[in-house]
Amino acid sequence: MQRHNRVQGAGGRSPLWLTGALACALAVPAAAQQQAPTLEELARRLAQLEQRYGAGTAAAEGGEEGLDLAALDQRLRALERNLELQEEARQAREKEAPVVAVGSRGASLKSANGDYEFRFRGLLQGDGRFFNSGAPGANDTFLLRTARPTIEGTLGKWIGYRFTPEFAGDSASIVDAYADLKFSPAATVRLGKFTSPVGLERLQSSSALSAVERGIASELAPNRDIGVQLQGELAKGTVSYAVGVFNGAVDGRDAVTTNPDDEFEYGTRLFFEPFRNDPGFWSGLGFGIGGSVGDVSGSGNNFLPRYRTPGQQQFFGYRGTVAADGRRTRWSPQGYFYRNRFGVLAEYIESAQEVAVAGTRAELEHDAWQATVSWVLTGEDASYRGVAKPASPFNPGKGGWGAWELVGRYGELDVDAAAFPLFADPAVSARGAQTWTVGVNWYLNSNLKLVANYLQTSFDGGAAGGADRRDEKAVFTRLQVAF
Repeated sequence: MQRHNRVQGAGGRSPLWLTGALACALAVPAAAQQQAPTLEELARRLAQLEQRYGAGTAAAEGGEEGLDLAALDQRLRALERNLELQEEARQAREKEAPVVAVGSRGASLKSANGDYEFRFRGLLQGDGRFFNSGAPGANDTFLLRTARPTIEGTLGKWIGYRFTPEFAGDSASIVDAYADLKFSPAATVRLGKFTSPVGLERLQSSSALSAVERGIASELAPNRDIGVQLQGELAKGTVSYAVGVFNGAVDGRDAVTTNPDDEFEYGTRLFFEPFRNDPGFWSGLGFGIGGSVGDVSGSGNNFLPRYRTPGQQQFFGYRGTVAADGRRTRWSPQGYFYRNRFGVLAEYIESAQEVAVAGTRAELEHDAWQATVSWVLTGEDASYRGVAKPASPFNPGKGGWGAWELVGRYGELDVDAAAFPLFADPAVSARGAQTWTVGVNWYLNSNLKLVANYLQTSFDGGAAGGADRRDEKAVFTRLQVAF
């Protein structure tokens, strides 16, 4: 009885209170014990935790008479504070640690505050091409059509970048290499090599194409060019624009690495998606116009175009003595509409070029149009970016067969009749081409797509004696891996 009174007076508290507090702090479930721990046992456990978590106070030795409840209470509070500091330090480290993510869209490494990001993506396309008629050299073949790793990301809040080399073919090349100065969503300055803003299908990623190759109207639109462009979105993304200055690229091709004629080309695009933020029927409607203008001076493939079929066979080219000599202009009304599983994309483009040969000048105007219709059999949404994710990815053991899409496309390209016979050889170059494609796309999952197309092109002229060139008929297949 005397010992009880002395110990109670030392701390000003009941030993029963301290016993309960220590038992809770040391994670000793009271319900699991048949007998409450003694003060000596609590002191030993407290000492063990202090050694484990670095409280730095040695355990009290001796019997119950040597225990000071006030000292035990102080040691318990010190241990609790030490644990709090360790938890705060752990949380601070987590906030500063970079975030690593790997998924169907590639891999990324992002700083804790999100300002710096590194993303790695890739696109691999392997094709099989099988012809049963067409131009000489249209051989049946397998080929690696595309092999593109992409590095992109951000360098702080204001700068974005993208670098995409191409390793398919006989040599390596650079597809995209640009930096974005992102002042706001309404105003971003892009510098480097990137896709010209003129053509709608040209701006569509090759991984999202509904057919194996782009349509015939894209032969009149420039592809990638080198320059600087101001772009942005207005009115909550319902209006987008782009205007830029470029070295200049011939129809259907990339620009060369320099500006050989010392002339620049100016490109622009204005596009509207008025119901983009409305979930109603017209939410997938988009329409606009693109165009370019600039002077061109020189002869050869870097200055004058060669037109190809969707089967990638050339059907028109200028004579070698012809030179571009003056203004080149393009304009292209364009649009698409996607609603649930249905999609349609259409564009018209006209390309005019002043040319000269042997003292004779002319302005030749070529035009083309195309329309592509798609229908997703399995019910997923069609879109400008393709079927983003199958509802049931391929898993035959569990009934998953991916997404299936049917595609149909028709297009025509007409060459200016004034091009013949002075500027182009009618025995080699056709006056026009009409082409159609039907196909099926199988999206096994978000990364793997199989494509099969039947395509056929007929020609006006293009053979000796003024006859029509033989129809081109082919089956194209593709295995695509994108991440």
